[in-house]
Amino acid sequence: MLRRSATALLPRLLQGGSQQGAAPLAAAFQHVPAFSWASSSEEKPSCSGQLFRTYATTTELAAAQAAGLTPTTYAMKNPTPNIIYDTSNHERFPVGDPSKRAFTYFVLTGGRFIGAAAVRLAVLKFLLSMTASKDVLAMANLEVDLSNIQEGQTVTVKWRGKPVFIRHRTEHDIKAAEEVDVAKLRDPQPDGVRVKDPKWLIVLGVCTHLGCVPLNNAGDYQAWFCPCHGSHYDSSGRIRKGPAPYNLEVPDYVFLEDGAKVLIGTNQA
Repeated sequence: MLRRSATALLPRLLQGGSQQGAAPLAAAFQHVPAFSWASSSEEKPSCSGQLFRTYATTTELAAAQAAGLTPTTYAMKNPTPNIIYDTSNHERFPVGDPSKRAFTYFVLTGGRFIGAAAVRLAVLKFLLSMTASKDVLAMANLEVDLSNIQEGQTVTVKWRGKPVFIRHRTEHDIKAAEEVDVAKLRDPQPDGVRVKDPKWLIVLGVCTHLGCVPLNNAGDYQAWFCPCHGSHYDSSGRIRKGPAPYNLEVPDYVFLEDGAKVLIGTNQA
């Protein structure tokens, strides 16, 4: 860049009569060999017997000098499509050169392959991030020993961060749950659908109104009562009074060892 600027500036210094200022610059370029010209019709300026390479802007430089403008200002105010590229340092290939077609295809194909691989990796990482880790899977199921729960007793266990009520129902509880007129219930469900063994009722201890935890052995039906807004549940966990819209949820569970244990969180032993 410096040499090109100096080459373009040197003829102007000589033409302006500034021989004293141009002499050091000309001396600095004594070692520069002559170059081929971009156009054979252009005039080749000389300085102290040396030839300097001209560019496609030689004509524009003369016009800029005549207009009293700097070359940059003149080029911005007078754009022209007549551009001659300097090919002294490299060979200029025409657009769509067949010799470069294979390389172009290789670059495009490689770029697309890398992009597809990156998208695939991102999708796999996203899907794997949604998969439950081993510690979460270990907490997914809960095994409870039922042999220590007496008849008429209700115990509360924690499963997946939620309370679970396990009620060992008496004959009176079973009979009262089966005699209810299902058609009159807000969330009609027969007792046989909510239990796998009539003696055991297993439900989530979360009120279906606003998520409160109901009290055991309380309410009008001596089963569960939510003191927050007054929801009453019977011995089958069905809503009977209050604002709760649904019955207590029954989780997946399966009995093990002939009913001595229960595995909460799955339907398969």
